Amino acid sequence: MENTSKQDATLLEVANSFLVNLPPEQKEKAQAEIYNLVRWLGVSRKASSITPPDIADYTERITPSAAEPIRPFLNYIHRKGFTKVKLASHVRAKRTASKTATAIQQIPKMQSTLSRGGHAKMEADLTALKSKRSEVLREIRQAAADKDFSENAPLQAAREHKSHLEGRIKELELILNSARVISETQDTLQIKIGNTVKLRDSASGRELRYTLADPKETNPAKGIISIASPIGKALLHKQKGQTISITAPAGTFNYLIEDIQ
Repeated sequence: MENTSKQDATLLEVANSFLVNLPPEQKEKAQAEIYNLVRWLGVSRKASSITPPDIADYTERITPSAAEPIRPFLNYIHRKGFTKVKLASHVRAKRTASKTATAIQQIPKMQSTLSRGGHAKMEADLTALKSKRSEVLREIRQAAADKDFSENAPLQAAREHKSHLEGRIKELELILNSARVISETQDTLQIKIGNTVKLRDSASGRELRYTLADPKETNPAKGIISIASPIGKALLHKQKGQTISITAPAGTFNYLIEDIQ
């Protein structure tokens, strides 16, 4: 990968890249613990953003045996240039049972709130990605026909393609398996996820329209904004007729909520 793509790679993508190259017997043992770590830190989180306290906090909750596969994975993240920090040295697995007994139960389940349209789109994306698996495997077989593995760039590219594909499939499956789909008949007295809001800029009189969505559904180009964004947070649970204020580097902007749909 180029440096830019390495900076943008999610932890789940890197995990799949690591696991795909392990021998089957090692992969079977490692993947459960590595996916637990990924779920704890966030499947969509960038690998480059992981910090030593993140690793120390998580590994203090697990047994030394559970931490065994995590160290080589963290070494891989550093060796491949996804982070400049040597995270493996911050593994702090405890031998005491008080924290480790319920370690896995303490890992929060990821849950997203999706619109019906967003849920349907993710399901369609998942189906499309799964249909590409045979094509990617064919690429790997063709590249592997060249026995010079030491300088087989096409084979490496094909394997990376597969790891990205499997990472995105796993991410969508995790989201869809735990997602809460919002009702289309919800009231519009207060702004909620899924609502489209008509705003009026108090200074310029310019009209704006935004649809509030889960962070995984956002598309700013189409006016679909995250409930975690500054304007999304300001709008959530507000009512028609109220004014919100958004502080930005350029100053403070006030918007009147004219309509909720």
